[in-house]
Amino acid sequence: MDVWPWLSAALLLLLLLVQLSRSAKFYAKIGLYCALCFTVSIVAAATCLLRHGGRTVENMSIISWFVRSFKYLYGLRFEIKGRQRLDEDRSCVIISNHQSILDMMGLMEALPDRCVQIAKRELLFLGPVGLIMYLGGVIFINRQRSQTAVSVLADVGERMVREKLKVWIYPEGTRNDNGDLLPFKKGAFYLAIQAQVPIVPVVYSSFSSFYDSRTKLFTSGTIKVEVLDAVPTRGLTVADIPRLMDTCYQAMRTSFFSISKTPQENGAPAGPAAQPAQ
Repeated sequence: MDVWPWLSAALLLLLLLVQLSRSAKFYAKIGLYCALCFTVSIVAAATCLLRHGGRTVENMSIISWFVRSFKYLYGLRFEIKGRQRLDEDRSCVIISNHQSILDMMGLMEALPDRCVQIAKRELLFLGPVGLIMYLGGVIFINRQRSQTAVSVLADVGERMVREKLKVWIYPEGTRNDNGDLLPFKKGAFYLAIQAQVPIVPVVYSSFSSFYDSRTKLFTSGTIKVEVLDAVPTRGLTVADIPRLMDTCYQAMRTSFFSISKTPQENGAPAGPAAQPAQ
């Protein structure tokens, strides 16, 4: 039996569904994004191994080059304000808001030299994606074991000063697309105070004008990125963490509403009276 007519018919049906159905378009784009991540991870891993021979932060420039090409396929533009604050020759902790799986593209657009990320340990086991993260020097933390996580952060603090590294962390701890910021977790602030390095907040505008998993919206769009002034930690102690968290939270929240097209999407007021970081 000739299967080609059936395959052609199935392909035409799929194309028709994609044209007619918003949900089909959404899942097709997400599926393509995941396939790209896996495919590019394999190619990038081979390139990293050939170029540097193993795990090193220098591989991040190779990974970044590959991932930055995704935006052309999806019709996304990034407008970055204050990039020079990321490029200063110093160790620092970079914190940013975390909205969706597309954040990886935004991270790679702004990623400065000698910068590593902190990620949950589960990502290490995502096949080629976990491999490329490992080769790029990503630091994996077991969030289920707080004592182990604290020990890892202590080692990271010593290493970032010794090797003049920048460390990128999502302080919300999880993806959040509710049109506001979630309360921050303490890890990034503990690390910055322990290492006595500044915190550089990076804010990405809301994706809701072009990406919404609830309504299955996924079109082209522009993401505004604002790099805020560094927040010093010199002389601060662990007792200052709540105040430091709140300072960063309020600054980032104000910026988020300012650069987003839908500034009060969830009905929450934008300003100092907002929910404080905890």
